[in-house]
Amino acid sequence: MLKINTCYGKIDSDLLTRLSSIKLVAFDIDGSLTDGGIYYDNHDIELKAFNVKDGFGVVTLIKEGIECAVITGRNAKLTERRMQDLKVSHIIQGEADKGKALTKLCQSLSIEPEDAVCFGDDLNDMPMFRIAGVVVCPQDAHPFIKNHADYITTLPGGHGALRELCDLILIAKGIMTADGGFVDERY
Repeated sequence: MLKINTCYGKIDSDLLTRLSSIKLVAFDIDGSLTDGGIYYDNHDIELKAFNVKDGFGVVTLIKEGIECAVITGRNAKLTERRMQDLKVSHIIQGEADKGKALTKLCQSLSIEPEDAVCFGDDLNDMPMFRIAGVVVCPQDAHPFIKNHADYITTLPGGHGALRELCDLILIAKGIMTADGGFVDERY
């Protein structure tokens, strides 16, 4: 199989071809956009750390007209706040069946599931994986999930793994060069 040299190493040309038609990126939060840590204080305050690099990737996808969505099993006000900061308009929280949520979202956006990529790290993400056209997980995902992924990022969840996926989509679409720079001087 033909491999393309990118800033993330050699990537199968078939994967890049599949990423070139992506219209929707659906991602999990805990363990995917965060390192999986949830911090509680003594006053019912919950804290999570989000990586600004992941955020830049999401913002760039949205600017390029690619839909982005959160599909998570937990409800957290801070997730909603972070996604609003990034201008993510599809925030689905407290969803037990992520596959149904992804199917419904694709229908509402008139996007075929094969034009969606999902990004998740654990067993509760499998229903999404069964539907999406491309499946990606962070380097530290559960072993079963890694066995079902089309691509495993070089980085762990919460440490730029989603940014890696975003960059690969932008490379595949010709918006970024293979070395990770933008084709034009927009940034």
